[in-house]
Amino acid sequence: MTFPLLLAHALVARQDLPIPDWLFAWGASLVLIISFTALSFLWREPRFEDDDWRPLSERIGGLVVNPVTKGLAAFAGLFLFVLVIYSGLHGTDAPDRNFSLTFAFVTFWLGMVALSVLFGDVFRAFNPWRTIARGISEGFRLIAGQRAPAPLTYPDWLGRWPSVLGILAFAWLELIYGASGLTVGLNPHVTGVAVIVYSGITFAGMGLFGIDRWLERGEIFSVYMNMFSQLAPLEVRNGKLGRRKSLSAAGHHWTDVPGSVGLVIATIGATSFDGGQEGLFNSWINSWFRHIKDIGFDPTTAFRITESLILVIVVAGIGAVFWLGVWGMQSVDPDRSIGELRRKFGHTLIPIAAAYLLAHYFSEFVFQEQAQFTYLLSDPLGVGSNLFGTANSGIDYTVIDAKTVWYVQVGALVVGHVIGLTMAHDRAIALYKDPKEATRSQYWMLLVMICFTTFGLFLLSQGNG
Repeated sequence: MTFPLLLAHALVARQDLPIPDWLFAWGASLVLIISFTALSFLWREPRFEDDDWRPLSERIGGLVVNPVTKGLAAFAGLFLFVLVIYSGLHGTDAPDRNFSLTFAFVTFWLGMVALSVLFGDVFRAFNPWRTIARGISEGFRLIAGQRAPAPLTYPDWLGRWPSVLGILAFAWLELIYGASGLTVGLNPHVTGVAVIVYSGITFAGMGLFGIDRWLERGEIFSVYMNMFSQLAPLEVRNGKLGRRKSLSAAGHHWTDVPGSVGLVIATIGATSFDGGQEGLFNSWINSWFRHIKDIGFDPTTAFRITESLILVIVVAGIGAVFWLGVWGMQSVDPDRSIGELRRKFGHTLIPIAAAYLLAHYFSEFVFQEQAQFTYLLSDPLGVGSNLFGTANSGIDYTVIDAKTVWYVQVGALVVGHVIGLTMAHDRAIALYKDPKEATRSQYWMLLVMICFTTFGLFLLSQGNG
């Protein structure tokens, strides 16, 4: 990890010096090549394949997982759920003064990902839809003497594809429908209505296919947070908290479910689209917008059509790069299908998805969380209340400087891709047995990682420029 940090330190000079983009990308690629070479010589046995989960001691595990903590987490999730809806519908229309927007799209969307990577599937305990559904199910059991059976069987082929569409819909709502400059944008009222509509869809899915089945496959945020929790060293099984080797769980059948790889690709694609809206993709957006508007669409509709098309293209492009790596790996062992290799190596994209999120949203998260826990906490509706005496506080934009942000952005992208490369090498060792053959198969995955790293850094350079 030292070399990537040294690289970040060297490249931070780009904030002040006109270093060419190609040289900047080459330096990051060099880190991956050095890491790849080191893995080839030093990593000769698979280390992430075994399920080494072990329960922590009853004393430690019991402090975290017990009826009291479960109840408190469920209550907190329900309270915040209601507050987001209520503040959205009845609070101020000013986006920066209403609790709902910052909580939904920053505190929850980004903060819960960080908790998932560090501590496991934390969201499961807070999930308000799960809490409500289980409460209704328990009430039915007490009245009828049995739990209500699911009327439909969830199709195996459908897998996690509903969550993929849901993630893209969430990104569309935030990044396209709510884009600045439109006469109708994302506001607190829209957020409140969106939560209500989504809740209806979620409860319908649970009612039709069963609570647990829908949480595992169709409920967007459960599936999304669980994806990142596969990197964590902690997991709760059968009511007991245990530890496992970090990164190892991601390769244990998670991508065997249809749509799982698509979920990771959609996540990277949505983040990339957001990073390039005002930089790399700006000329496309302006050009296509004019053409679509000339067809006869009003400006708002033309803008949304344009950005929707580009979002689809970006996600498809991310998928194509990964497919290229998988296609190349097949040359080592033609007996393995592209579909099998896609499933076997899809989990290696999860740390890249996390790295993209950290790199693109780090500064926004730091600044917006100051608002979340000061004036938005004291005045969630934006009507002049001061519940905790912090309503008059503001955001301190000097708490981090441009260099610190750049350190984090570069470090996150490079380290995230090195981790992805490591996970891919470990899986190749397990599949191909012969270290030389495994290394040869990973030339293509190295190319994928270099493409993603270069693309990510280029997006950042455009945005910072």
